Amino acid sequence: MSQRIDSKWNRSVLVALVLLTFGVLVGGFAILQNMQSYKVFMTIFAVIWGLGSVALLYFVLNAVAESMPHKIRSTAVAVVFAGPAVVMLFWALVIPTLRSLRLSFADANGNGFVSFDNYKFAFTDPIMIESFRNNLLWMVFGTSFCIITGLLIAVLADKSKAEKIFKSLIFMPMAISFVGAGVIWKFMYAYKGEGINITEIGLLNAIVTAFGGEAQAWLLLPVWNNFLLIIIMVWLQTGYAMVILSSAIKGIPDEINEAARVDGANGLTIFFRITIPYIMPTIVTVTTTILIFSLKLFDIVRVMTGGNYGTNVMANEFYLRQFTYGNSGEASAIAIVLLVVIIPVLAYNLKQFRDRKVLK
Repeated sequence: MSQRIDSKWNRSVLVALVLLTFGVLVGGFAILQNMQSYKVFMTIFAVIWGLGSVALLYFVLNAVAESMPHKIRSTAVAVVFAGPAVVMLFWALVIPTLRSLRLSFADANGNGFVSFDNYKFAFTDPIMIESFRNNLLWMVFGTSFCIITGLLIAVLADKSKAEKIFKSLIFMPMAISFVGAGVIWKFMYAYKGEGINITEIGLLNAIVTAFGGEAQAWLLLPVWNNFLLIIIMVWLQTGYAMVILSSAIKGIPDEINEAARVDGANGLTIFFRITIPYIMPTIVTVTTTILIFSLKLFDIVRVMTGGNYGTNVMANEFYLRQFTYGNSGEASAIAIVLLVVIIPVLAYNLKQFRDRKVLK
């Protein structure tokens, strides 16, 4: 199939393969529709049919592309393999973004035009101001704690005898979903009871009362409850930061550190003058990744407090406006604001990546 196919017989084979592929796709979909009552068999068939039909589709399209004239053959092959991904990105990202942009200028039902009223709500409503403040707390403190803690662990555990054990334990929370982590930490902060009928069922309250302190409804404490939620993010994301930064640290040539020690540099000097500058591109990448996560954070707040008690964030307010209050206009405006806020972070990250590529 790699050579140009000129003969009538080979072109007939290609046509037959295209028709066969079309038949497999349509026929498999029809079979799936008739297997709704047999969930297990439907799942098995869907996996086999899906993988097989995709492989067959790419094989046939590649054969068709390579049978084209030499001038357009390379372009056709590129379209075959990159085209579906581009189409899916356009369908899953560009079209929803454009639709959200249109709805952000519409009323609650998405019909009437209300100009910038939804954006006025997004920037002036007290609930949104609170959400902006809380997102800023997550961005500054959550991201900083994750990076600093992950970096310290990566440096301290580097080349130690129990490095793999320590890193495995710290990375383990990454295997837990954000919803699961929220449920776990909700028990940690649990407080129940009134007056003298207080039950300290949470671990934190048990520790506090064991040292003579007074049990608290931790998630009801203004401002501080946000920091208690941020701790969950740090618990989850520190392992990610640690693994990436540890890989970068191990990439530092030993000769550089040995030369610094010969010149009389101590551990702190090596850390701040050699380690940090050398892995700075990696630190920037990890920071922007966690920063974007903190901007669109939703799961932890939703599970722990539902956005109540002064803990609301932008993503949770978007959820409430769309699915609780049914206001598509205000929800879309919040989504666009989130997108606009994230774009500079992404642009900076891409710029750093291009600069590093040029240097290499």
